Amino acid sequence: MSRRVLVTGATGLLGSHLVERLGARGDHVLALARQSSATGFLDERGVEVVRGDLTDPSACDRALDGINVVYHCAAKVGDWGSWCEFQVGCIDATRTLAEAAVRARVDRFVHVSSTSAYGHPSDRAEPIAETHPLGDNIWVLDYYTRSKVDCERLLWGLAETGGLPLTVIRPSWIFGERDRTTMPRLIQEFRWNRVSIVGKGDNPLSAVYAGVVADAAILAADDPGSVGEAYNVTSQAAITQRQFLDMLADALDVPRVTWRYPFLYAFYGGFALELRERLRRSKKPPQVTRYGAWLLGRRLSYSTEKARNKLGWTPALSYEESIERTVQWFLADQDARIPKRRTPPVVAVRRALGLLRTEPEAAPRSREPAFDRPAAESARVPRRPESGRGSR
Repeated sequence: MSRRVLVTGATGLLGSHLVERLGARGDHVLALARQSSATGFLDERGVEVVRGDLTDPSACDRALDGINVVYHCAAKVGDWGSWCEFQVGCIDATRTLAEAAVRARVDRFVHVSSTSAYGHPSDRAEPIAETHPLGDNIWVLDYYTRSKVDCERLLWGLAETGGLPLTVIRPSWIFGERDRTTMPRLIQEFRWNRVSIVGKGDNPLSAVYAGVVADAAILAADDPGSVGEAYNVTSQAAITQRQFLDMLADALDVPRVTWRYPFLYAFYGGFALELRERLRRSKKPPQVTRYGAWLLGRRLSYSTEKARNKLGWTPALSYEESIERTVQWFLADQDARIPKRRTPPVVAVRRALGLLRTEPEAAPRSREPAFDRPAAESARVPRRPESGRGSR
């Protein structure tokens, strides 16, 4: 029987992929969206849209009426902003929705957190597992990480004292179609030849396609034994920073990245830029931040063995397939999907002098696979167990 599920953040990157998969398997999908949110994508897929704000208890109560499962994907996006923005967009919104979920007695509350909830652990060879403590080494003025830690702590507290049937998914950097934050900017930076490798480039990169994160979230929601559990969903296979950037350059048909910055140079340079922009009270993030440098150049990884073994999660797409799919979606309607940005003066001068190379080298390049390509269907959707509950 069809379940009634609520997806928050359904107009965003991960939420939109969840909506696709849930609808494809026959669930009745609702989305809680603000009055100002464009919902054309949801309307086309028959999603029932409830208008309201996540910080409004009455709106959450209306959205949760008769709901079996909540997928909470909504949050303040990006690592830049004031603490007030993160407080309201992450912590207050999560608390209000979770308390309403307890009142509604939902069967499951799946919270999409982040590996940032672990804080910033020191580099290590051993992958970080779900047992690692939260909030390890939070930087000063790092509001994004602090909000992720606080969100999880309040939810685990509510699970213990209020009976919230909680399951937590912890992805790292998510990419894919309908990304409005990272990928459009990265594509433009590649075209301007301004992408640099942080460090040597041989470090493990934690990046994951939105569709395979959605698959893991659905599997976790379907599993009765996942109440009270957290799962790292951070990579489709082992891949280095350089390999990922090479695949992205190849998909865009631009030269591969050759310029490198030492990690500490990028990190502390980003910190200096952050301080400058905060003094200016800038709404826009600097070109480089500490978090961005750390995300690319850190020498640590996160174990996904728990999700693979307990849930049977196997990424349905390889990195090459998911990167190609993402890039082609953006290129199909560049004017609408890649925001226009003013060409930096240095780039304009280099272009005028013919120094900006926009085509890849003519010589063929061998692509070294970063992983064994999984033998799985590219659009696999987890099946709901036959014994699953129907709508209440």
